[in-house]
Amino acid sequence: MQTGAHNLITDVSGFKVGNAQDDALKSGTTVFTADHPFTAAVHVMGGAPGTRETDLLAPDKTVQQVTALVLSGGSAFGLDAASGVADALRAQGKGFAVGDQTVPIVPAAILFDLTNGGDKSFTRSPYYDLGKQALIQAKTQFDLGTAGAGTGATTASLKGGLGSASIITPSGHTVGALVAVNALGDATPSGSPHFHAAPHEIDEEFGGLGPAPKASPHWPPTKFSTQNTTIAIIATDADLSKAECTRLATAAHDGMARALQPSHTPMDGDLVFAATSGAKPLKDPILDSIYLGHAAATCLARAIARGVYLASPAPNDTRPTYRQANPTL
Repeated sequence: MQTGAHNLITDVSGFKVGNAQDDALKSGTTVFTADHPFTAAVHVMGGAPGTRETDLLAPDKTVQQVTALVLSGGSAFGLDAASGVADALRAQGKGFAVGDQTVPIVPAAILFDLTNGGDKSFTRSPYYDLGKQALIQAKTQFDLGTAGAGTGATTASLKGGLGSASIITPSGHTVGALVAVNALGDATPSGSPHFHAAPHEIDEEFGGLGPAPKASPHWPPTKFSTQNTTIAIIATDADLSKAECTRLATAAHDGMARALQPSHTPMDGDLVFAATSGAKPLKDPILDSIYLGHAAATCLARAIARGVYLASPAPNDTRPTYRQANPTL
């Protein structure tokens, strides 16, 4: 398997990603956007999601394209990031035309990071401004690990983070994943430096240790709390409808289950958006769609591991980073 040029979701031509974070807040926002509206869908498998404008992404809803997607920390306060993005896009003249008005369509999802050691004493949500800042920063290369929506993310045992990965399918389509990893479960087996996603690793992108040695089955560690949720975006250049994007998002959840144990719990809001530029027609609608789904799951598993692997330490962290926990690697 071959990654795109930068092993990022922006290897899918036409898309950009911007991050903004507040280190004292220990939280942030990530914006996924493009120069032109794009088709998008969503699939939710966690039991505790926090979202904005996701209903309109259903295949039967009138609006067919969106202007941006937002991933944010901050729990319900983080949904305000999408308002900042929408206002900034409106000022640029981007959005859905309604009479003489322009309405940017900005679906969003949030994760819970309010008790992660950051200063959350704000009286006005800071996420509106973080959303605007992230949009301004949108470009084809961006930071991973402790950045954007992954700034204050955690897993059961380690610090979480923002991850991304890409892959080229046999048909020549590009698929990319972007994820903020804030899981109730773990990306590694208890006490092991090996990632659950190791069978899907490409070019030692998260350490190259391979799968964990076989051990007796055990119950995975969890936070045993409501302070969770892993939120992701899958992008492709394949020409897909909203219904086909919904299927792509659904398939991508397999990657979350491969990389995080447990996942999709009642206390996670695990969610995947799917987006397409529509630039490349399918050559074989059946075979290509099968490979696209497999690529989406594989990319998401790898992106999750990369987000945890690349996390960096910060004051008042409640979890060690992967490298702090494995200093000899």
